[in-house]
Amino acid sequence: MRAVVMDRLGGPEVLRVQEVAEPVPGPGEVLVAVAYAGITFVETQVRAGTGPAAGQAPPLPRIPGNGVGGRVLVVGPRVDPGLAGTTVVTTTGGAGGYAELAVARAEDLTPVPAGVPLRDAVALLADGRTAVLVHRQAGVRPGEWVLVEAAGGGVGSLLVQLAAASGAKVIGAARGRAKAGLVTSLGALACVDYSVPGWERAVVERTGGVDVVFDGVGGEVGAQGMLAVRPGGRASLYGMASGSWTEPAAHVTLVPRSVPAPAEIRALAEEALAHAAAGRLRPVVGQTYPLAEAAEAHRAIEARATTGKTLLIP
Repeated sequence: MRAVVMDRLGGPEVLRVQEVAEPVPGPGEVLVAVAYAGITFVETQVRAGTGPAAGQAPPLPRIPGNGVGGRVLVVGPRVDPGLAGTTVVTTTGGAGGYAELAVARAEDLTPVPAGVPLRDAVALLADGRTAVLVHRQAGVRPGEWVLVEAAGGGVGSLLVQLAAASGAKVIGAARGRAKAGLVTSLGALACVDYSVPGWERAVVERTGGVDVVFDGVGGEVGAQGMLAVRPGGRASLYGMASGSWTEPAAHVTLVPRSVPAPAEIRALAEEALAHAAAGRLRPVVGQTYPLAEAAEAHRAIEARATTGKTLLIP
């Protein structure tokens, strides 16, 4: 089968398509014919050895990718034979997703609800569970002002929708004016360009200071976002796409972060898919790439040239 393999850390060029042996599902596992593989920003950091992955090189060589969607082809020992032929989304245990075939644990499979396109389901697998979790932890209330950083990205675009559905007044922050139309179409009242100096002051002028900021960027953008929060407001720091976490501010209350258990991770994904099935959540799939262009996909994500979710198509 064809798969994307990396044998060293480095730039996107280390991702190369090769012919490799087909994986064989073991006890409790299944083999999935991959129709779509999700790409996360964290995967670009793992590939480069930066961000949270700095100093923690994964075993090499490896096939990257931790989220796929497709049809179950083969079930291994001690797996319900009835799963064969079902369409699912699933994690792959941290690796193996950028391939035509992937092995996953049967307990990690999530059936795709009727009415939800498989492409959307894969887009919601990682980003959806993250958005549902951090939105719940922040306790967004009706009437609150909410600032969503990277609002045109995979998680950010979902947080805009979830916060708006909670009755909050949402302002998105995204790089470049081109994403403003998308962000407001998802329910934000306005969108500011965080590449423009002083953007946080524009947010304060509009809101008097937001009650909640969702920060998945960190670094300078995260620090500026903190300045837009009113005294006593809340900050959900859930990511560090810039490469560093946002420094806490004395006037802001941090939303406690917790690592969900495996059963909760699956439940969060199921909840995100249920929202999609009910029409309450619409993932934005901004671009797809063939498997052979995985390196180009990583380059585009790192250059902040993507909108919403990026998927690979084997």
